[in-house]
Amino acid sequence: MHILIKYFHLFRYLDKVRTSRNKMKNKGIPMKLTKKLLPLVVLLASANSFATDGYFAHGYGVKSQGMGGVGIALPQDALAAASNPAGLGLIGDRVDVGVTWFRPQRQSEITSPNPTANTYKANDRENFFIPEFGYNRQINSDVTLGVSVYGNGGMNTDYKNGIPLLNGGTSNKTGIDLIQLFVAPTATWKVTPANTVGLSLNLAYQRFKANGLQSFTGYSTSSTNLSDNGYDNSYGAGVHLGWIGQLNDAVSLGATYQSKTYMSKFDKYKGLFAEQGDFDIPSSYGLGIAIKATPTLTVAADVQRINYSKVASVGNASLTNLGNGLGADNGAGFGWKDVTAVKLGASYAYNDALTLRAGYNHSTQPIRNTETLFNILAPGVVQDHATLGATWVLENKSEISLAYMHAFENSVKGSNSVPLGFGSGNVNLKMYEDSLGIAYGWKL
Repeated sequence: MHILIKYFHLFRYLDKVRTSRNKMKNKGIPMKLTKKLLPLVVLLASANSFATDGYFAHGYGVKSQGMGGVGIALPQDALAAASNPAGLGLIGDRVDVGVTWFRPQRQSEITSPNPTANTYKANDRENFFIPEFGYNRQINSDVTLGVSVYGNGGMNTDYKNGIPLLNGGTSNKTGIDLIQLFVAPTATWKVTPANTVGLSLNLAYQRFKANGLQSFTGYSTSSTNLSDNGYDNSYGAGVHLGWIGQLNDAVSLGATYQSKTYMSKFDKYKGLFAEQGDFDIPSSYGLGIAIKATPTLTVAADVQRINYSKVASVGNASLTNLGNGLGADNGAGFGWKDVTAVKLGASYAYNDALTLRAGYNHSTQPIRNTETLFNILAPGVVQDHATLGATWVLENKSEISLAYMHAFENSVKGSNSVPLGFGSGNVNLKMYEDSLGIAYGWKL
């Protein structure tokens, strides 16, 4: 509840900033506004996150989230750079801030003949708050500068009473907590009246901890850096490129490529993650289209590819690599496959004050049925998401936006996923999710 109170005061504070902007308009507003919003960025960085297309978010920005996550060809707010940096070149001067309440329900079932056969729920902590903030300034008719701050993704499991299969029968709580925050300074250039390109420098922060993994002590290259070492931090950078082309008044196309984000290592967990604690953020790329079907109806679609397998800690097979030693260059990972996410959305301007949104998001399954043992810690098995959203324009021309998402329950049933040395049997994973986001934005 205390974090909800903080965000309530955050929105009140932002309204005061917005209503005073005219007084500062000719007194260097970019610097003054930046100074006022800096404490908010610090607040955003303290929040936890969780995600759905694998461990990436299904969409960035509350408006995008209400349309199934589309955004490559349809920028709607100052979070647009998270989907496509070129989008900031089409939204003008504006500020957006928001938060999404996220509630995943995670469950693992260990089957007989394993002596620890039981059903375990990972929901001792089940409420998460994912922040967002964006600021954009039109420098001239062709160039913009801005910044988007957002939770890129993450993963959490919290098995309150532990899982004996993993914690060696100790009383240790079992689970992990991973968050990823991006701060993305962005520049755009309108190279022709119909074509805009953008470049973001993705400055990334990660925080991670793991508990209750004592069963893997004998497999670790550094057993003191395997589990129960509290939080460790990681920092890194990458680039994000984008293009949006307006074919005509009704149709826009978009393309985007985000490089791998190279991160510093989790030294406290160099005996867990492959390559001595390395946990880079995978590259991704995508295409999008937006069609203004009528003056009031816009439909959009994105296809995104996320290259999880190219990060050793995520993509390395678990059981076949376990003998190489946890933390080794070719050590065990989570065995995730690359994911393709297809996003569909529609936006309908009911009147000048109210816009309604809906969408659907489907992603391929990252977790093989032979890789469910390690993924007790990261059961990101949901694939289908339905979304709804709306924006109200207030009398002072600022906006309040809402988005709801439900990720339908899905499961992956294990097949030969628990080796004989761990008691054989299988692990079945199950998850569903709900989220509700709210954002406040205004044009400068």
